[in-house]
Amino acid sequence: MSADLWNSAVRVLETNWSTDHMVPSRGLYPHQWSWDTAFIAVGLASVNPTRAWRDLRSLFAAQWPDGRVPHIVFDPRTAEDDYFPGPGFWDVPAYGGRPARGSTGLVQPPLHAVAAWEVYRRAVAHGAVCARESGEQLAWLYPRLVAQQEYLTGRRDAGGDGLASVVHPWESGLDNSPSWDAALAAVPADPALLERFRRRDIENADAAHRPTDIDYARYVGLAAGYRDGGYADTALAHRHGFVVECPSFNAILAAAELALVQIAKVVGADPAQHRERARRITTAISGHLFDPATRTFRSRDVRTRTLSPARCINGLMPLLLPDLPAGQARAIMAEARSARFGLPAQTGLPLPSYDRTATDFDPLRYWRGPIWINANWLLRRGMLVHGFRDEAEELRLAMIRLVHASGHFEYYHPRTGAGIGAPAFSWTAALALDLLADRSVPAYARAA
Repeated sequence: MSADLWNSAVRVLETNWSTDHMVPSRGLYPHQWSWDTAFIAVGLASVNPTRAWRDLRSLFAAQWPDGRVPHIVFDPRTAEDDYFPGPGFWDVPAYGGRPARGSTGLVQPPLHAVAAWEVYRRAVAHGAVCARESGEQLAWLYPRLVAQQEYLTGRRDAGGDGLASVVHPWESGLDNSPSWDAALAAVPADPALLERFRRRDIENADAAHRPTDIDYARYVGLAAGYRDGGYADTALAHRHGFVVECPSFNAILAAAELALVQIAKVVGADPAQHRERARRITTAISGHLFDPATRTFRSRDVRTRTLSPARCINGLMPLLLPDLPAGQARAIMAEARSARFGLPAQTGLPLPSYDRTATDFDPLRYWRGPIWINANWLLRRGMLVHGFRDEAEELRLAMIRLVHASGHFEYYHPRTGAGIGAPAFSWTAALALDLLADRSVPAYARAA
């Protein structure tokens, strides 16, 4: 099984490589996505570290002067009509040597420092030449990674409590998660937007598997509003319709700081600032996003200061953080074991993206029920950080079995394990390689 899965994953990554970057999949996703690049780099580290560095550099070459890393970098060889919302919709002006309309103005979870550290440590294991070349790549990336963190912890701290806010569900990476339903309910849904702008996603995928038209109308309206405001982040809670603190996004933000502790040591920078920032973010997550009544982490609407009632997989991600209070780590594991999610020991499968017992649980629709390998990969890392080694190994094996049996799909049915969404999906293939290659505790957590 291992050799077959390894070879099939390598073939997916070969197929999806596009000159200087990786596309998530051919057809549905023809450009470069931000957090996809991070997951993909982790897998490429085992088979082609040169491409891993090239993919990361391609993304960060599109970084904005304010430090934000756009959630999509557009391939100029792809026609405007081949993807919506395309470059013309976002209408981003030229910046930093980049052409106009070269990216979006949104961001995604900043997993890139974690990815860069993983690529580096794999390269070191391959000898001095690889280590030297990777050290040079880290030196190029380090100030850009720091700028990304400073943007998110500074301009995006809309609530003033030390947490980064997302201004669009797409920024979370968990596009139509029920975690956003309460906050989105206050956002007008204008069906006329979908008459002006034709959805391209449902031309390449089953509409029953994708966000609804109502959700999509809200997404387009929010994106247009942020664009029309010049992508400014001032007074977001007072003038923008969606401003939410996500436990997963912020856990990744803190994990990135822990990875930067290690990177700073390599490049000769001061790691103390990153260690302290990781501590502050962890404290803020623990203090503001944990619901003591249900002992779960929830997203928080900055505009209303209320926690989402939905129990989603993003609430399990603070387990990534080694300084999370032990009681909260145990609470996450209790939630993971419960009937709402279920570990592989109970279900035989990785965890779903949403509470299985919820009345609106949907086994087909994107982040409203299906299994995602990237979310489970992050959760496994958190289990290792907090010493839940048996559960982490069970989850690793469940992910490997699922991908081997069903293929490298975008996501999977939470009851049958059948592949759903885009086939030959890059991060699924890349993370399958990592799961086959690496059983260790994340290095950033061991030595931070």
